[in-house]
Amino acid sequence: MTATLVAKGLAGGYAARTLFDSLDLTVAPGDVIGVVGVNGAGKSTLLRLLAGVDEPLAGTVSLSPTDAFVGWLPQEHERVPGETVAAYVARRTGCAAAAAEMDATALALGEPDAGDAAADRYSVALERWLASGAADLDERMPVVLADLGLTLDARDGSVTADSLMTSLSGGQAARVGLAALLLSRFDIVLLDEPTNDLDLDGLDRLEEFVRGLRGGVVLVSHDREFLARSVTAVLELDLAQSSNRLFGGGYDAYLEEREIARQHKRDAYDEYAATKADLVSRARTQREWSSQGVRNAMKKAPDNDKIRRKAASESSEKQAQKVRQMESRIARLDEVEEPRKEWQLAFTIGQAPRSSAVVATLSDATYVQGDFTLGPVSLQVNGGDRIGITGPNGAGKSTLLRALLGRQEPTTGTASTGSSVAIGEVDQARSLFTGTESLAAVFEGLVPEMNTADVRTLLAKFGLKADHVGRAAGELSPGERTRAGLALLQARGVNVLVLDEPTNHLDLVAIEQLEQALESYEGTLLLVTHDRRMLDTVQLDRQWRVEAGRVTEG
Repeated sequence: MTATLVAKGLAGGYAARTLFDSLDLTVAPGDVIGVVGVNGAGKSTLLRLLAGVDEPLAGTVSLSPTDAFVGWLPQEHERVPGETVAAYVARRTGCAAAAAEMDATALALGEPDAGDAAADRYSVALERWLASGAADLDERMPVVLADLGLTLDARDGSVTADSLMTSLSGGQAARVGLAALLLSRFDIVLLDEPTNDLDLDGLDRLEEFVRGLRGGVVLVSHDREFLARSVTAVLELDLAQSSNRLFGGGYDAYLEEREIARQHKRDAYDEYAATKADLVSRARTQREWSSQGVRNAMKKAPDNDKIRRKAASESSEKQAQKVRQMESRIARLDEVEEPRKEWQLAFTIGQAPRSSAVVATLSDATYVQGDFTLGPVSLQVNGGDRIGITGPNGAGKSTLLRALLGRQEPTTGTASTGSSVAIGEVDQARSLFTGTESLAAVFEGLVPEMNTADVRTLLAKFGLKADHVGRAAGELSPGERTRAGLALLQARGVNVLVLDEPTNHLDLVAIEQLEQALESYEGTLLLVTHDRRMLDTVQLDRQWRVEAGRVTEG
């Protein structure tokens, strides 16, 4: 179905805080609109409003036609206990809800007193069920899952449609999420961080899917390369300026146009401020001259010298008139608001004394985990090496990191770590910040040398304010836990830095700031990422690729 979504005067937020307002947006067939902004600017809130999940604070969202099938695929950080892969896919594609509605209306239609209204409701539900693709989902699902490498033989422990979602790794769950997207048949698609945890193959498939859609798409993503290859327009939610603006063209065009627009705003304000300061200074000078002239005339003029007093009075009035003219010119100036300074995640990575010349060594080491084996692998990490590690999900990258850090004993072969190694790590699960203890308490436990006031000050620099530090660490969003992990890197001195998918859940400004911090970091770096722009931006001197349990360098 060809469908158009229109938002007019939309305002969204929560409690007493409005995140954005007066937002107008039209999503027509073929549009791919990327929504960008710092964490907390309201990107996910906007998608919920467009999907009709939440009510806006103001404004309207309308569909044409009104029965268009809108698919909202939010970030999912928790998997439903007992839910199988097949049930998850049915839920995410909207097929499960469509089937439940059709069953309910069919049951109502069978009632003795069912009338025309019941028949109409069943007809609508049937159309929605057919439109969702539920009729042949069971036939299509195995093909897509197999294409993504998920459906093999259930007897060997591989992922199948009957596998529980809670039993999957992060990478496997990401591929199931991609499968759900590829199997969906929405008229308008709303995607919230679809690139998280996808490997390079998954990213390519996602890009191909988005480019092939005939309907409109609104997506939130922090993957700059994905945005550059996919979107036709960019909607910026500017929290600092309390504004929103739609930029036509792709992502790279948006970056250029945004910088030009910001420079124009800065130039306009600088010109206004300089003109106003000049006029105020001239008015002050004229006022001082007027006052000084009257005092001098009164001192020099005898009481009976009416002519001199009259001349002094006329001179004073002329000066006062010039002052009024200056004040009038100041009042007539078109006021230009000073651009607000944007919050930036400005930080450095704490440096520890140099480690030993050799950080870690693996010699013919193998690591067996169930049916998976990493190795045999022989590698050496030297002090100061900057190594980028890539490979498909499930290939063994996380196992390799554990092996290099001495956190997993080899099944065969040998492994050793150097001396004076001070490790700083942001792991993929952000596992340091979990549980029911408050963020402040967890952080203080990790850096006992820091007092409470210093901890709160440091966390505030990373956008974690009073309403964050008192909350349970496990209740924080993934982006907030990532920022806490980066704050820990600044608080501690490290000489071996391990980053496992560090850009997941970070906003674009924070990602760029992380890249800048890595430029000045002089220790050993192990960087696991699927962020293609980060791989191009960060200086690396070695590249490892992990695939099917094997490690190659090139």
